[in-house]
Amino acid sequence: MIWKPHVTVAAVVQRDGKYLLVEEETESGLAFNQPAGHLEEGEALVDAVVRETLEETAYDFRPTHLVGVYHWHHPVKDITYLRFAFAGELRGHHPERRLDDGIVAARWLTLDEVRATQERHRSPLILRCIEDLAAGRRYPLDLLVHYA
Repeated sequence: MIWKPHVTVAAVVQRDGKYLLVEEETESGLAFNQPAGHLEEGEALVDAVVRETLEETAYDFRPTHLVGVYHWHHPVKDITYLRFAFAGELRGHHPERRLDDGIVAARWLTLDEVRATQERHRSPLILRCIEDLAAGRRYPLDLLVHYA
């Protein structure tokens, strides 16, 4: 077997002092995550985060910056994730749109609420990405190059 990390993308969206999260069903019960998911074959990272955000929240997301690249090993599942987190803006909402299976709802939480719900986070990356965005970490998207 060849080892490889799971490449994921996440949208870190702040509006009016609150952060966009999704509440989703997991093996451990309801959990919070950023709108996030796996990179699909042949897909550019920026396209993946736009797709995942729409699928999980019904919001049109336009990435403007890279917040960071995060390497995390899930201690129970023995899976390594390589997460590309993007900041950006919302351009529209489609409330009639059906959300991905397992997604209960999109939720807006303050930073204090995000911190208070850490025991329900899918990973420690959720709070870390938000804190990095709040600290001003923003890298240009042209740092990422996609050859089709």
